[in-house]
Amino acid sequence: MNRTKYVVSSVALIVVFALLGYFLVREQRPNAKYPFRFGLDLVGGTELVYKADVSKVDNVGDAMSSLKDVIERRVNIFGVSEPLVQTEDAGIVSGNKDERLIVELPGITDLDQAIALIGQTPILEFRLAKASSSDIIKANPAATIDDLFIPTGLTGRYLAHATVEFDSNTQAPLVGLEFNNEGSKLFAEITRDHKGEILAIILDNSVLSAPVIQDEITSGKAQINGRFSADEVKTLVRNLNYGALPVPITLSTSETIGASLGAAALHSGVRAGLIGLLALAIFLILWYRLPGLVASVALISYIILSLVVFAFIPVTLTAAGLAGFILSIGMAVDANVLIFERTKEELKKGRTIRDALHEGFSRAWLSIRDSNISSIITAIVLFWIGTSAVKGFALTLGLGVVISMFTAITVSRTFLFAIAPEPKTTKEGAFKRFLFSNGFHIK
Repeated sequence: MNRTKYVVSSVALIVVFALLGYFLVREQRPNAKYPFRFGLDLVGGTELVYKADVSKVDNVGDAMSSLKDVIERRVNIFGVSEPLVQTEDAGIVSGNKDERLIVELPGITDLDQAIALIGQTPILEFRLAKASSSDIIKANPAATIDDLFIPTGLTGRYLAHATVEFDSNTQAPLVGLEFNNEGSKLFAEITRDHKGEILAIILDNSVLSAPVIQDEITSGKAQINGRFSADEVKTLVRNLNYGALPVPITLSTSETIGASLGAAALHSGVRAGLIGLLALAIFLILWYRLPGLVASVALISYIILSLVVFAFIPVTLTAAGLAGFILSIGMAVDANVLIFERTKEELKKGRTIRDALHEGFSRAWLSIRDSNISSIITAIVLFWIGTSAVKGFALTLGLGVVISMFTAITVSRTFLFAIAPEPKTTKEGAFKRFLFSNGFHIK
């Protein structure tokens, strides 16, 4: 590729990164489609850690995955901003004694409200009334559900989904229930074998309705008519659809971070990053001269591209994740340092600037490849066995290393060969060679 093509490619890269920079600024407006996601340690919020009881579960992995999905649905329907729900396995690798569920709720600083968002699992049951239930109530007005009704085995675990329906005559809101295949068979058996008996629909130990079985129901559908308001029906349908937990959970620990503390952490992190970037750019320009200036431009390109990737994936930026990103900024320049030092050695041998750059990139590649692969492996291991904060650090560090390889090799190379002088029959001037050398080496 001759110099003209490098110049055209450099202009194209500048235009692309300028557009990406404009995209980043625009997407930080309210209601933007791709804003940055911040963890609760940067914007304030609550972290709840639950222990899951998997002692009666055969497939722990599937149960925990299902638990995560259910809790995510329950949290998301409350409109919490960017909730984060994740599981941590028990074992020697993770260091956990129990299977754990971690729920992060940014913006929710009221601990009681946060716990209420997770809520209790509504217990839906279909029970047959005992023949002597009337006599039991007369003798003991405080009789319990267990005293009055016989369990049938048909519970909310057989529920496929619940819907909001309306009575065709009174237009009163109802809760429509539809069972899965197993539940439909059980419901059909109950209604076939107990015609004329009362089948009570019980939610959280409260009788919602107690209809008399008129005939066998094979459709697997039922209705709850409890004189509800429209809002009550919507809430009940929501809880029935999203409330059945595959395994019991108990709250282990909780932590609340105020919004002011999170804002201070974010401000400090960004400030540290800017100071570090400025110091790094000054060193590069003073020590590596013109290539150092190119490396600084490539570093800015790296930051823009990384932030765009974080917004698109999207990556939830925590304080640890922000630290990983800031660390990756410093690591992003190591490839340029290797290339420039190799180039200096080639210039000492008397090669032309363009030939020295070619050799510098070629000889430095193996070291760049090996060091970045080791960093990526480290990030993968940290992400695999780490906790939520460590995972955020590992993710931003790993993505940063991958992106830095592109900017250091492709962007820096394109810009350097665009400004490097064309080889001529006459010897290159000392000043040009000084600009492309580094340290105290002049020619």
